[in-house]
Amino acid sequence: MRQVNWLAFKVTLRSPSFSSRFQSPTGSSLNESMPNHTPILEACVETLTEAIQAAEAGASRLEVCASMTEAGTTPSIGLVSAIVDRVGIPAFVMIRPRGGDFTFDENELDVMRRDIEAVKSAGAQGIVSGALEPGGAIDRDATQSLIDAAAPLPFTFHRAFDLAPGLEMALEVLMSIGVRRLLTSGGASTALVGADAIARLARRAGDRVTMIAGGGVRAPHVCELVRLSGVSEVHARPTRMRSTRPVSRGEIRFGSNAPGVDRSELDPDAVRAIVRALATTP
Repeated sequence: MRQVNWLAFKVTLRSPSFSSRFQSPTGSSLNESMPNHTPILEACVETLTEAIQAAEAGASRLEVCASMTEAGTTPSIGLVSAIVDRVGIPAFVMIRPRGGDFTFDENELDVMRRDIEAVKSAGAQGIVSGALEPGGAIDRDATQSLIDAAAPLPFTFHRAFDLAPGLEMALEVLMSIGVRRLLTSGGASTALVGADAIARLARRAGDRVTMIAGGGVRAPHVCELVRLSGVSEVHARPTRMRSTRPVSRGEIRFGSNAPGVDRSELDPDAVRAIVRALATTP
């Protein structure tokens, strides 16, 4: 039987739909009966190997993506299913049909809703998605349709939020349609730079939205980030470069690109360092 990390799973229970399904013997939700814990790390992963490494390094939850060079797209069902089967921490799955902007037409939204149903069937424990209007404002109707498709799983609005022209107004829109989890750098280049803005957003949201600080999060500053922003969850993908043996057929191209010999991958030692740093927070 696959083991479940209950410290990580408590974040899933923040969703009212989950709280109503998991009750303590006294009748209160498990989320309500749990004590406060050290801030947790959500690690962004692209492969099964990365997911295993992140869990072994102490991450409490995964965000599963493809194509991080394009800021993340929907991963394969095979990857989601393998992670759910083999990794004992919750897996939240990115739903984004392509790279580029975050404005989607009805055909793309149809694909996104179908992908949500597919990853739910594969055992995903949460959905990460969202949509913007062409000017950068939250696309209320499109995002609402994604939230409805994701139910009863918890839904995180991703860092497209940071592109909104007015973060406070964007937050109000998200709260009005039932978003309860938000990944943000506070509209800044990194979460540390935007820590004060994240804190202001958190104060505005109160207990209606769980803020997840993400964007360039690393061990040397994660404690300062938590202190300044007040978050209890951080999101990171620290990476390292892996070089493979070059192929001699230099004239061969795949589309507009030559096959690469270097690729970025999750750095499990850096994940471990973040987790250790978080354990020292007051």
